[in-house]
Amino acid sequence: MLYSPKKQQKSSSSSGDVTEEAEALIIKPSQKSSEASLFKVLYKTFGPYFLMSFLFKAAHDLLMFAGPEILKLLINFVNNKAAPNWQGYFYTGLLFVCACLQTLILHQYFHICFVTGMRLKTAIVGVIYRKALVITNSARKTSTVGEIVNLMSVDAQRFMDLATYINMIWSAPLQVILALYLLWQNLGPSVLAGVAVMILLVPINAVMAMKTKTYQVAQMKSKDNRIKLMNEILNGIKVLKLYAWELAFREKVLEIRQKELKVLKKSAYLAAMATFTWVCAPFLVALSTFAVYVTIDKKNVLDAQKAFVSLALFNILRFPLNMLPMVISSIVEVRLQSLTGVSVQNKQAELCTLYFSINFTVPEGSLVAVVGQVGCGKSSLLSALLGEMDKKEGYVVVKGSVAYVPQQAWVQNATLEDNVIFGREMNESRYKRVIEACALLPDIEILPTGDKTEIGEKGVNLSGGQKQRVSLARAVYCNADVYLFDDPLSAVDAHVGKHIFEKVIGPKGILKNKTRVLVTHAINYLPQMDTILVMSDGEISEMGSYQELLKQDGAFAEFLRTYLWTVETEKQMSSNRQLSNSSTYSRDTGKTQHQSSTAELQKPLAEKNSWKLTEADTVKATVYWDYMKAIGLFISFLSIFLFMCNHIASLASNYWLSLWTDDPVINGTQQYTNVRLGVYGALGISQGIAVFGYSMVVSIGGIFASRHLHLNLLHNVLRSPMSFFERTPSGNLVNRFSKEIDTIDSTIPPIIKMFMGSTFNVIGACIIILLATPIAAVIIPPLGLVYLLVQRFYVATSRQLKRLESVSRSPVYSHFNETLLGVSVIRAFEEQKRFIKQNDVKVDENQKAYYPSIVANRWLAVRLEYVGNCIVLFAALFAVTARNKLSAGLVGLSVLLFFLQITAYLNWLVRMSSELETNIVAVERVKEYAEMEKEAEWSIEQTAPASTWPKEGKVEFRGYGLRYREDLDLVLKNINVTINGGEKIGIVGRTGAGKSSLTLGLFRINEAAEGEIIIDGINIAKIGLHDLRFKITIIPQDPILFSGSLRMNLDPFDQHSDEDIWRSLELAHLKNFVSSLPDKLNHECAEGGENLSVGQRQLVCLARALLRKSKILVLDEATAAVDLETDKLIQSTIKSQFEECTVLTIAHRLNTIMDYTRVLVLDRGEVVECGSPDHLLQEKGIFYSMAKDSGLVSKFTIICQ
Repeated sequence: MLYSPKKQQKSSSSSGDVTEEAEALIIKPSQKSSEASLFKVLYKTFGPYFLMSFLFKAAHDLLMFAGPEILKLLINFVNNKAAPNWQGYFYTGLLFVCACLQTLILHQYFHICFVTGMRLKTAIVGVIYRKALVITNSARKTSTVGEIVNLMSVDAQRFMDLATYINMIWSAPLQVILALYLLWQNLGPSVLAGVAVMILLVPINAVMAMKTKTYQVAQMKSKDNRIKLMNEILNGIKVLKLYAWELAFREKVLEIRQKELKVLKKSAYLAAMATFTWVCAPFLVALSTFAVYVTIDKKNVLDAQKAFVSLALFNILRFPLNMLPMVISSIVEVRLQSLTGVSVQNKQAELCTLYFSINFTVPEGSLVAVVGQVGCGKSSLLSALLGEMDKKEGYVVVKGSVAYVPQQAWVQNATLEDNVIFGREMNESRYKRVIEACALLPDIEILPTGDKTEIGEKGVNLSGGQKQRVSLARAVYCNADVYLFDDPLSAVDAHVGKHIFEKVIGPKGILKNKTRVLVTHAINYLPQMDTILVMSDGEISEMGSYQELLKQDGAFAEFLRTYLWTVETEKQMSSNRQLSNSSTYSRDTGKTQHQSSTAELQKPLAEKNSWKLTEADTVKATVYWDYMKAIGLFISFLSIFLFMCNHIASLASNYWLSLWTDDPVINGTQQYTNVRLGVYGALGISQGIAVFGYSMVVSIGGIFASRHLHLNLLHNVLRSPMSFFERTPSGNLVNRFSKEIDTIDSTIPPIIKMFMGSTFNVIGACIIILLATPIAAVIIPPLGLVYLLVQRFYVATSRQLKRLESVSRSPVYSHFNETLLGVSVIRAFEEQKRFIKQNDVKVDENQKAYYPSIVANRWLAVRLEYVGNCIVLFAALFAVTARNKLSAGLVGLSVLLFFLQITAYLNWLVRMSSELETNIVAVERVKEYAEMEKEAEWSIEQTAPASTWPKEGKVEFRGYGLRYREDLDLVLKNINVTINGGEKIGIVGRTGAGKSSLTLGLFRINEAAEGEIIIDGINIAKIGLHDLRFKITIIPQDPILFSGSLRMNLDPFDQHSDEDIWRSLELAHLKNFVSSLPDKLNHECAEGGENLSVGQRQLVCLARALLRKSKILVLDEATAAVDLETDKLIQSTIKSQFEECTVLTIAHRLNTIMDYTRVLVLDRGEVVECGSPDHLLQEKGIFYSMAKDSGLVSKFTIICQ
């Protein structure tokens, strides 16, 4: 692989692979790049199919106007008593045929639009995924993983929505022109009054639409920030619990949420205004037109034909006028997104310019070590070899294929076997050899289904060392030419590390004939290297073989003298290298037992969930009741009352109009024009007031509900025990906080408004029909029944399809998320094509569920509209048969209301009821977590210890035992140890002997199964969790930082002064680094602390501990990721700063605990040896054999002598 703007050489691997092209594209910005238009490409691809929709739309628009014209003829027929009956039947039939044609054409049109929308979304998701695989690392740093995933989920959806509406751009003006023409014919110039009102309303609507958009953008921004924070909280939940920081972070989330709700409130007021104008517009238009019409000229008579035909046309007008501003702003928005979304990722950000100048060549087949201090650029050197860094000059050439093992292992959510094979052919013998060499055999024995065990996302059910070994096995299996190892040995125990070095990396390992570059902190392997590169501050300071570097007597030799006793003992050690197999592994281990249990847990759970999908259950009534309680019962009932007022006023005004049109005409004029007009106006205004009232009430209620439900959800999730997070994929939780809360915020309130509105509309229409043609009572119930059946059938299907669709949607996002995290590995292994294919398959799976739901929607609409058309047919028939008894006003009213609206209302009602059912599930899912098990109380006032506790730091374990779940064996059993205040205790044991479990017990991450832990005379099980966790400090195994300032990461509660913080940074050896940063303490840490090296993050954790300065300090393999020099500094800091404190250290490197007061040796969850280090060495037990493996025995005896 080669990438270079300056010198183009022919690369030796001419596989012409994807990365090469991609890098070339990024390096040579082509002249045409500014012209690249997403829109053109989409048009070329999907245009021809989409153009058919134009024809259907045009036909439908023309047919729409046939309705009012036929209505005019019908009313004339009723008024003209002499007309023959067949005319009436003919008009009725015509009305029915028109309606049916309209239905068919409209849904054909919708089908084309939705299918195009679906294809657009698929295409865009595919493009974004492919893009994510080629963008440079520096460009990726400009946007977080969350933001990129958002492009895929939210913005692609916008394109899809637009496809259905884009035709309104030409269809709306067409409808407006036709309607105005027909109105002019009907009422003459007085139409202009109505048009004026409409035109006045358009800018008002447009302003509101623009305002709404700005609020939406602001809300999206807050939401993005909130989800980003939640994501980090869930990823680092263990650290939050150990530090007792939940409250600080809860406040941070609520602060963002508060901003979000503020914006929501503003948009709620806007929405109420918009509803008000939308409902009142047709009324105001009709009022102004009729008022002008009857007042201009006394001879103008408002009869049924004029009134009701005009009303029908005004109703048609209302839709295009409202849609136009919306469509325009949507198009603007999509344009913006297509510009930003797809181009953001081409920006080349120059974030890390690390190397000043580096020249080196690695001969084929040699083993090269890269050593140096924390943060000197060792990992970046490997990134440069992979082509992941921004290169300023020079060139990088790698001959042959590359395999890469990153410092932080990346594990896919797949079986262990799939993780190792990584898309290569399965070769049994090779696979077995690799598994054996990478020390994975014992782990596979422990896992519930061996190497077929599914590994959770981010490898939750593996320990750090296991993940690292899987990552290593993947590289070894793929049999590449060049191997780049980024410190893979730091996460594993010393003896396992030695095994791996000998069997895999070293001169006798599987890879002995390959080119290997190993970044390492482990000095004892250096004599076996062919070449050693010593780095400092981004430059190579020395280079040569081990012996040469010793002869040069430079910084490296100095460094070695400090850390390695004579080279002689090294030789002597190499003769002790034959490892007895028994000591390499521990068979049944505590940790992995616990993990296998989580894996087992996840299995039945997964099965249960997949089963749950297919039960067709209705939403329980209690969920609606819960939601009403969250809104507040008073508000709920008030809104129902206001809805009723609004609809009563609306019915009254229509009925009044029909009475008005039936007024007798005397001398060419009507008598009570002014009274009629006045009452009509008053009814309209009262209707408007009621509408505004209920809009406001529902919107405000919705905000109360979202605040209440989110607060509960957040509180409940933070109070859940650690075991809950281990078995719940973080994707599910993030989904609750993003998707479900978003639904509650912005989807449910408008749906409730529309649902209530259409319910009352349907009831009202039925009442009018019965008033006009009582005989219709025979027809309504059977047709209603048909309606109900269709609706039940559809809702059940639609709900399941929705569920299937959302279930098949999350794998798309989690796969994308996973790809973004492991993109450097995928690129190094050149597996892009396979991942792109996997993504396409997952997207197709999702579309398989989405397509039927589009079709189901069309199915429903066609059936429903036919039922509606039948109702109209009967209404018209009754009107024709009973024309002698009926007044023209009532015919107009019943046929108009029924024909032109009831189909729409009924359709809408079914739509909304199913929408409400599918969306109210969000409330159910958010409430679900309220019933989950919780950990103990955070603080208990009655038993709270004194503020000075613990004074001496004495810890006693009395018969202590611990299990991870009720039905599992004890992981720790029968532990009786007393640790006096100020003692320094080392805890050692093979992987999985229960070392970490002991610390989890001390922090009550897991509660005791038996026995108790007493600290300074207080039983820790009796006090609140925060009371306990604030008083003990831990430096955890994986250093986790949160995005925010460095200061926030050290002191989230703002309890300490800047001087304190600087002092702790100085003691943690970070002062020079932090003072060199431009923002110093306010330096923004990236998501997960990505912009600091792992060693630096570890030092930040040390600084946290120094700030808290508690009596008891726990170190959990805290120095695994730092070089020996920094390690020595840390150890000396801990010695000097925590002299009076009790220190418990879980150690991988035994040399760090050789000067401790006592060492506890754990094996299979029990304490097997306990005593001072030299005493244990004389005993020649487990500790002795471990020390021997690390080559410490000879050193120690020499020192003792």
